[in-house]
Amino acid sequence: MSDPLNILLIDDEASQLTSLKSFLSRRGHTVFTAQSGPAGLGIAQSEAIDLVLSDFRMPEWDGLTVLGKLKALNPDIDVVIVTAFGNVEDAVDIMKAGAYDYISKPIDLSELENLLDRVREKRYLVAENRLLKKQLQEKFRFEAIVSQSGEMESVLNTAGRVAPSNATVLIRGESGTGKELIARAIHFASPRRDKPFVVVNLAALSENLVESELFGHEKGAFTGAAQRRVGRFEHADGGTLFIDEVGDIPLPVQVKLLRAIQFGQIERLGDNNSLKVDVRIVAATHRDLEKMVREGNFREDLYYRLNVVNILLPPLARRKSDIPGLVDHFIRKFAAANNKPVSGISREALDQLMKYH
Repeated sequence: MSDPLNILLIDDEASQLTSLKSFLSRRGHTVFTAQSGPAGLGIAQSEAIDLVLSDFRMPEWDGLTVLGKLKALNPDIDVVIVTAFGNVEDAVDIMKAGAYDYISKPIDLSELENLLDRVREKRYLVAENRLLKKQLQEKFRFEAIVSQSGEMESVLNTAGRVAPSNATVLIRGESGTGKELIARAIHFASPRRDKPFVVVNLAALSENLVESELFGHEKGAFTGAAQRRVGRFEHADGGTLFIDEVGDIPLPVQVKLLRAIQFGQIERLGDNNSLKVDVRIVAATHRDLEKMVREGNFREDLYYRLNVVNILLPPLARRKSDIPGLVDHFIRKFAAANNKPVSGISREALDQLMKYH
């Protein structure tokens, strides 16, 4: 059998422990047993337990108490409650308390096998997700950004200092200067790194879709709204929302964005109820927002809410010392992606690129 689990059985009935341990051990699992909640907690403190099967009714601690203490010890432990009572209220309480599932006595062994398969699959997906997140953190860390210039060193120092905070960041610069790359590096260097990083490019949206895209909408909110839609703010809850080309936001929507930043509250289109969201904002633009404020095309109060930390990305023409490193980076990247043995670039070609202005 592949992927055996470390399983802890907690039950005050010795016969139940013996029969379950025999069944699970024959299938390759490592099985620990305890006849009380406190004894089980002691084992969980000293062993790397994947799954706990705990009886619901026991003299010292009931199953819910065991569940709570195990989850406090290690939130990653999957706990299944075994109950002889087919009570719907008990089942609801068990699931609300954070159990992975519950199973009824007498235990159907085929049902138990199915449950173990689901636990293995879930743990595999969790491990895979963590690996992908770690790879993303490596890919988008500040040290991975290709740069040799003093201008970019200053940018990276500022971004690195602000990353651990919750401060709103406004990144300005021409298209193609790497604004999203800096935004991702800020996110993955922050305490929110394990939460979502959500991107919305306002320049790619028609004016009438911006509000719905940011805040979501209710069914029937407008023609074509056939069902409720969750917006980018809700998707980013707990993490970072990168609003690219924030200068393209329509004036009527700016007040809703201001409220979201100021109070952490949004309203779906077609709904008057406020929703609390915990989102860090990193915005970017190639526009002159100060000029837009003077011309009445951008709210001054929103501008100041966005411009808490200002990062100006210089164009490549002002940091030519970065060109050789970037050329080498992209040659290696696309050579690997296309399985082409490209060794480098000629001196003549590099000289032409260095003349870029």
